[in-house]
Amino acid sequence: MSDNPNQENKSSEKTIVKKSIKEKLLGLEKSYDRYYKIIMLIPVILLVLGLGYLYFFAQQNGDIIKKDITLTGGTSIEITAKVDIPALRSELEKNFQEVSIREVSDLLSGEQIAVIIETTSDVTEVKPFLENYLGFELNQDNSSIEFTGSSLSGSFYNQLRLAILISFIFMSIVVFIIFRTPIPSIAVIFAAFTDIVLTIATANLLGMSVSTAGIVAILMLIGYSVDSDILLTTRVLKRKDERVNSRIFGAFKTGITMTLTSIVVVIIGLILTSSLSKVFTQIFTVVSIGLFFDIITTWMFNTGLIKWYAEKK
Repeated sequence: MSDNPNQENKSSEKTIVKKSIKEKLLGLEKSYDRYYKIIMLIPVILLVLGLGYLYFFAQQNGDIIKKDITLTGGTSIEITAKVDIPALRSELEKNFQEVSIREVSDLLSGEQIAVIIETTSDVTEVKPFLENYLGFELNQDNSSIEFTGSSLSGSFYNQLRLAILISFIFMSIVVFIIFRTPIPSIAVIFAAFTDIVLTIATANLLGMSVSTAGIVAILMLIGYSVDSDILLTTRVLKRKDERVNSRIFGAFKTGITMTLTSIVVVIIGLILTSSLSKVFTQIFTVVSIGLFFDIITTWMFNTGLIKWYAEKK
């Protein structure tokens, strides 16, 4: 018998706490074993809704995304001056089609330092109008002007779409070579495809005009999606010394840490560059949306499919 009653009480309390935690985990595990096939339906339903939305969006807009001037062609003018943006937007929309205006601010003070104007109209029409409205000539010292022809932009867009398709095909081949069996390979491919579909659908719902930077971000999503899925599949199928649920939980701890860390870093980058660079803003926005959906597809659908496959095997 111990000479220290307090020590015995602390030891007893720790034992009770550990037992309570173990019971809760067992209860959670039993609930997951009972409902994991139902949970798998959530990403499938989201994918069906996303595909349906993209179909109707394409019927109305001619494509599954809303493209900006880097993909459709048009004029982009950055003016280094303080401008009344609402008034300028009102005047531009009266005279030109598909006008977009963004403010460029100082990161520390938040003070306006420039304004970026984008429109599908020709530069020979937009520049004289702006010079007349602003009251000064646009030159190399106070502005930056870019014009992209519609044929060149259309060709570039087709090449980017082909790049995404080729990347997806090669990713599928590599995954199949790694696992040499269809079910795990289908799980990885499903996650990547669903992430892309839902990310594009969300970008459309947010009214985002996708640029070349957005297409590049979609390419990046293929890599982000595959890494957590391969981690899950490898750990569950290759390790034989633990129960399936224990392997899944171990993979979940590592995978969710990776994904959440990436989301935090991407959001910080988005905040820091939101007023400075449209390119980085769109990349960070698309990647953050894709990472969120990757959590759903990986840990709701893929986990259930791999669990079912491993236990059956």
